[in-house]
Amino acid sequence: MSIFLIKILKKFLLLYLLSYLFLMLVFGIFLVITTPDVKDWKSKHPQKTSYMKYREKDKNYLKIRNKVFYKWIPLSQVPDLMQKTIIVSEDASFWSHEGIDWYEIRESLKKNIREGGFLRGGSTITQQVARNLYLSPEKNVGRKIREWVITKELEKSLTKSEILELYINIAEWGYNIFGINAASQYYFQKSPQELTLNEMIRLAAVLPNPLDMKPNQLKRSVLWRSKVILERLRKFEYIDAAQYEDSLSELDSLFMG
Repeated sequence: MSIFLIKILKKFLLLYLLSYLFLMLVFGIFLVITTPDVKDWKSKHPQKTSYMKYREKDKNYLKIRNKVFYKWIPLSQVPDLMQKTIIVSEDASFWSHEGIDWYEIRESLKKNIREGGFLRGGSTITQQVARNLYLSPEKNVGRKIREWVITKELEKSLTKSEILELYINIAEWGYNIFGINAASQYYFQKSPQELTLNEMIRLAAVLPNPLDMKPNQLKRSVLWRSKVILERLRKFEYIDAAQYEDSLSELDSLFMG
């Protein structure tokens, strides 16, 4: 290769590198400018989330249910066992990680590559709060980066209990059903304080796919997820052997009936 071509190639590579660095700088500035101030959630709760607004624009979604069920409840009024059931279902290391569970992300990537599709998400509860509050269900790299940035802000500005309170209240539990208060009343005609262990488990079981799975409809997918959660509750000693056996028997009898 001639010296002239080598010089041209070097200039091209330098220009490419500078352009890349410039774009990264612009994107970084954009992230800083558009990152919301999450400290507000220490003293107030959201009236309407970005997820709710996104759903309002989906005509097919609204055909199924256009009335929003959403009523805030303090974390102190959510049974401790309900909180633990949700955590073991969605993010077992919630209390120990700093917003992003890198181990879970690695395992999710391995499974998705092995199975050839997007089958496992690996999002923590904090990431889901960031997405529900400010973003949308759409999957792309830009949205994921923004989600991570907001997640770190939430972890820096709020306590774990405040993040959990947000999640339990804004998580989607079905078409236009948001939060544990609305979900328990809609599906079981009870307040969260009145839920049985079996009902808590079934509510947590549908969280990964709330538009296709319903806690009061006895599908095999709900049974499988419910048993996984029940096993985790026993593993972490949140329930005793008698509670485990009683709930397992109840689940089997429900799905056989």
